[in-house]
Amino acid sequence: MRSPHLTVFLTVFCLLTLCVTAQKPVLSAIPAHVYPTSEKTLLESASSSKEHRILTAALKAADLDCVLDGQGPFTIFAPSDKAFSKLSEEKIDELLRPENKKALKALLTYHIVAGEISASKILLALCRGEGRATFTTVQGKKLFATIKGSDIVLIDAFGNRATITKADSKQQNGIIHVIDNVVVPTKI
Repeated sequence: MRSPHLTVFLTVFCLLTLCVTAQKPVLSAIPAHVYPTSEKTLLESASSSKEHRILTAALKAADLDCVLDGQGPFTIFAPSDKAFSKLSEEKIDELLRPENKKALKALLTYHIVAGEISASKILLALCRGEGRATFTTVQGKKLFATIKGSDIVLIDAFGNRATITKADSKQQNGIIHVIDNVVVPTKI
């Protein structure tokens, strides 16, 4: 059951979207480059961020660094170091071991979607889906989105939730959305 506030928000958002885009398909009404494009790649930006040291180490350990340094485009829901710290230190160390590379790669690719998906596009998908949207990750499993108040919340198959805390960091080869929790495709 949806809250009345969510219903009102989605109705107003959808009506405004329809008014603005009445003569164009909805997604084409949103400029592809709403935010200035960084000259950095997704990997370079994550590597230079003080809040993504664990993510950067994990991407390198899983050999995904070359992918996020490549052409793209990709959207990455990037857990901050604070998000990773919600996992135990032992669990992080375990995931970073070479023998767990496959599990680490599955976890990280669950945070990546092919293409550029801005927060505006997520909101449009939520509008069309009556408050719920689904994205297929590069890992191959579904990641769900909903809205809580004014926040976009991602939900994994186990019901774990991650809120987008910083949206739409446009990079040369995609978009970064910082999230406050790690979402998982399988039990870890």
